[in-house]
Amino acid sequence: MTPSARGPGFRPRAALAMSRDAAAAVLDPAALAALGEICDLAAPPALDDLGTPRARALLAEAELLVTGWGCPPLDAAVLTAAPRLRAVVHTAGSVRGHVTEACWERGIEVSSAAAANAVPVAEYTLGMILLSGKRVLERARDYRVSRARDSWLGLPAAVGNYRRRVGILSASLIGRRVIELLRPHDIEVLLHDPYVTAAEAAELGVEPVGLAELFARCDTVSVHTPLLPATRGLVDRKLIGSMPADAVLINTARGAVVDQEALTDAVLAGRIRAVLDVTDPEVLPAGHPLWDSDHVLLTPHLAGSQGNEWRRLTDLALAETARWASGAGFRYPVRRERLAFLA
Repeated sequence: MTPSARGPGFRPRAALAMSRDAAAAVLDPAALAALGEICDLAAPPALDDLGTPRARALLAEAELLVTGWGCPPLDAAVLTAAPRLRAVVHTAGSVRGHVTEACWERGIEVSSAAAANAVPVAEYTLGMILLSGKRVLERARDYRVSRARDSWLGLPAAVGNYRRRVGILSASLIGRRVIELLRPHDIEVLLHDPYVTAAEAAELGVEPVGLAELFARCDTVSVHTPLLPATRGLVDRKLIGSMPADAVLINTARGAVVDQEALTDAVLAGRIRAVLDVTDPEVLPAGHPLWDSDHVLLTPHLAGSQGNEWRRLTDLALAETARWASGAGFRYPVRRERLAFLA
């Protein structure tokens, strides 16, 4: 099959490749029925082992794979067993775990639902920026203990969100979405991203600054850079130490982007606060001091799509599959040359 064969009425032969749990979560019966309207879809269960006789039989005919969390690597051996495969539609974000160099060498087209998954992460981030700015979680805890209102007329001027200065580390899909969600608020937004030009920063409505300046000037810094060799430990002890007193570090990216020991020292000293949806390691050991710190909120990597938000991933994957089958091409393609900048 060649791309020119696609068009109105074309129904590619497709199979699901992901863990059984991922398939059950993301592809409910209505979603499977909708996918079946677009494709000649192999019946579930999804393929979580691409070396079984059933998998080999389905791969031999598959023109498109709908993948998800737990998809095995699509390496050279798998592609040899899938001579007709031309496209992968991923129902989650990162494709690093299963799209291999062999896929790019073969010219397989790849789409990801990363844009859809960015939405709830950005919403979580916005919520935490606003809640931490007003110290809602700490004050709610104190209220529960004291059963009395705090001295709200005597609160320091640092409490609140009016003209709060928020730093965004990386204009990734999620970082850009956070910037967009912050626009209606009276918040000054700074950005560090060496790949964003001054003109692009102006279009985003942010002030571009260096990495050191971002941490030194901002009341809140939100980390949105992917974990790459160049970004491992990027937020180091020096940057953390330069943050203003009572500043907040929010991390919804990857724990290893931040020096966990340095962050722990700063939080335990009460110098800064933190909101961590990811840590290094994930999960922290049972005896780790951050579990008992009043200056950190730990959440179990929940910012990304969960519950009814999975349907947003499904809807994007369905739309991408329909576009590809029609010959229109993917709206959200993953480009080989951009892999170095993606999570």
